[in-house]
Amino acid sequence: MNGFGPEMLALIAGVFLLAGVIKGTVGIGLPTASVGMMSQVMDPRMAIALVVFPSLLSNAWQIWRSGMVAETIRRFWVYLVCLISVIAVVSLTLTATIRTDVLLLVLGGVIILFSVSSLAWAPPFLPERFDRAGQVVSGVASGALGGLTAIWAPPMVTYLMARRVQKDAFVAATGVMIFAGTIPLIGGLWSNGVITGPTAGLSILMTIPALAGFTVGERLRRRLDADRFRTVVLVIFLIMGLNLIRRAML
Repeated sequence: MNGFGPEMLALIAGVFLLAGVIKGTVGIGLPTASVGMMSQVMDPRMAIALVVFPSLLSNAWQIWRSGMVAETIRRFWVYLVCLISVIAVVSLTLTATIRTDVLLLVLGGVIILFSVSSLAWAPPFLPERFDRAGQVVSGVASGALGGLTAIWAPPMVTYLMARRVQKDAFVAATGVMIFAGTIPLIGGLWSNGVITGPTAGLSILMTIPALAGFTVGERLRRRLDADRFRTVVLVIFLIMGLNLIRRAML
């Protein structure tokens, strides 16, 4: 399928299973984990193309479980408009033409930024009077990163943490934001040929291990120390990001 042998297909399925476990346990990380791991062994554009449908459908599941869709859209509509618009433009115009070494460098940098910022510090509180500006800045930054790499967690999470969004609202917001951004990403990547019919079919198929992992992760969340697990995951992300930059430099 899509030119991959049985061993590579098994590896891809294992990546999505593990990425689903991470997302189910800590609430985020499926695109970061899956694109980061697959980019170690394949062209990052293929990794980005394969992640779109598992990301879309796992976040649809997360949204349905949260039951806070309308409230989330009312609260963060400015962010969503900026995110969707910028992802559409960047994925349509840049992702297919950017050099692979540059894309690896950007991808590695994004993963390192996400890991280090999540491990090292909590952003300062963003007052309500600056919320509209915060949504614009975060939405544009998320859209630029997401359109290139399918990963827009760093500015998104930083903004939500700065607004001190509570746990349930945080899970609902990340689900809506990633779901909404994935739709124009699919359109842009399909239009410029990064996603093809066989690639889309394989991506849809990989939703099965991703959701299976997500279910396992939800159960692990109740048993494990979620903060310790999150720290281990972020350290692994940091190592993956450094290796992607090493590949880009070589």
